[in-house]
This record gives sequence, structure tokens and C-alpha cells, in this order.
Amino acid sequence: MDLADRWISTFLDAIAAELDAARNTRLAYGRDLQDFAGWLARQGSDLARAGRDTVESYLIYCEAQGLSKATRARRLSSIRQLYRFAHDEGWRSDNPAIRLTGPGKSQSLPQTLRHDEVDRLLTAARSHGRTAADRLRNTALVELLYATGMRVSELVELPLAAVRGNPAMILVRGKGDKERMVPLSAPAKAAVAAWLAQRDAEEDSRRIAGKPPLRHLFPGPGAAGHLTRQHFYLLIKAIAVAGGVDPSRVTPHTLRHAFATHLLQGGADLRVIQTLLGHADIATTEIYTHVLEDSLKDLVLTRHPLARKG
Repeated sequence: MDLADRWISTFLDAIAAELDAARNTRLAYGRDLQDFAGWLARQGSDLARAGRDTVESYLIYCEAQGLSKATRARRLSSIRQLYRFAHDEGWRSDNPAIRLTGPGKSQSLPQTLRHDEVDRLLTAARSHGRTAADRLRNTALVELLYATGMRVSELVELPLAAVRGNPAMILVRGKGDKERMVPLSAPAKAAVAAWLAQRDAEEDSRRIAGKPPLRHLFPGPGAAGHLTRQHFYLLIKAIAVAGGVDPSRVTPHTLRHAFATHLLQGGADLRVIQTLLGHADIATTEIYTHVLEDSLKDLVLTRHPLARKG
């Protein structure tokens, strides 16, 4: 194992143990740092010798590659944290990335869906699939995602035990293994109950055949044992086409945005939405306040005393 692999591997192990970082977070750090280490090697340098100018040159290279501001900001954050760890471990006497500010993230408004578009997706999910079991699963997936605003990784990794007993709320394990409770709407509960009956029948067949039980609500054939994010991404695109919704506007995350946007339009408190989405910082949730622009404008034009005089 060379120096770069040793540093990166040790760093990833540390954030897994000390910071309780989620698997997807560690994978993102790993990809970013391996790209940086590979670029350094091509420049005849390495993690131990790179200085501030070198890190800046790498960020310029990333920009020239056409990477977005968000991606470049994330890569700088990964590099900064690796060097902070290296300094704490005594591998370096400095952190060459600590004073770099990076490009920052573009605060673009989240793409969302109208109520009628979500209705078409939900309707299409009920009839999309080769078998009755597929259709039950697809209905449960889309109903759950829109009813809870879960991240796609949280959805596909749901354990079977989470929905036992017809619960009004389910426990979701989010980023950094942080847990939160999310309520289920009546349609979502019905869809889950129907899919659960199908899953139980399948488990009975597996038990008779001497096969071990599958612990995920939405099982898959891969090593993880559950439906993958990639599979669901393609599935939701196909459901969008079936429902007559532009598939370029539909992703699992779009439905999460629709959940938050429609709640806010309905008068939900921003703090409640923050809790339901599992956002650590209210500032992350505040991006949804753009949906209030029309109602706030109407409020000023109809309720302000000077507006009434006009």
C-alpha cells in the first residue's frame, strides 16, 4: 500500500469510527481523495509534499474539467479534512488547504413537481410492472417516498421490521446513522400493507425452500440485499414516462423536494419540515421558502394598510 492509499484508508476508517459518517459519505470522500492523489502523482508530487499552490492548481484543473461549483467545493472540503487529520496525526506540520475558500455552492432553487404531476406518478406506479408483485412494490416505493420525503438511500435500505405492526410512524436511519421518526399518510400505509402481505407470502415460500429470510422491505439481488439507488432511479424514470410526466424532471430527489414544497405551501412550519427531512441545519431547509413568494406578495398587496388605501 503506497502513501496515498495508506493516508486515505486510515482517514476513512477514522471518520467512520469517530464521526459516525454514513457509508455514502465515506465513499464520496474516498472518490474525491483518490482523484486528488492521482492528479498529484501525475504532477510528480504526493499528499505529503503538496503545498497550498498545488491544491489551488488542482482546483483550477477541476474547473477546467467542467466540474460544477458544488463538486469542486466538496472536493476541497474532502482535501481540507484529510489534511486536518494528517496534521492531528503528526504526518504533516501544516494544513495546505485550510485557508482556501473554494468556489462555494450555487444556491439554485430545487426542482420540484406540481400536485397533478405527483398524482400522475402515483397512478402510474399502481399499473407499472410486469407482475402484480412488481406493481405492489412500485406503488409502495412511490407512495412512501412522497409521503415521507426520505432520501432514496433511506428508502431502499428500510428494514422489513420498520413497517411491522401497521405503524403510524416509521423509524428512518439517515445520514451519519442519525435516526428520526416520519409519519405515514393513509395512502402510504395502505400501499405498504399491501406490499407487506406480498413480502410475507414470498418469505413463506423462501422458508419452505430452506432459504434464509430477506431483512429489507425492498429486497434486491445484489450483495447489499436491497433494491439499489440506481435501480430505483431508472424505475422512477420509467414510471414518469408511463404517467405522462417529463422524465427529465423526475428523480427520487425531486419527489423529496415535492414533499417539502407541498408541505410548506400547505402551511407547515419550516422547523417541522427540517425535522422530517433530517436536515441538521435549518439553513438547508430554508431554500424551500421560495415557494412562498406568491403568497407573501398577495399578503402584502391585500393586507397592508397602505395597499388597501390604494
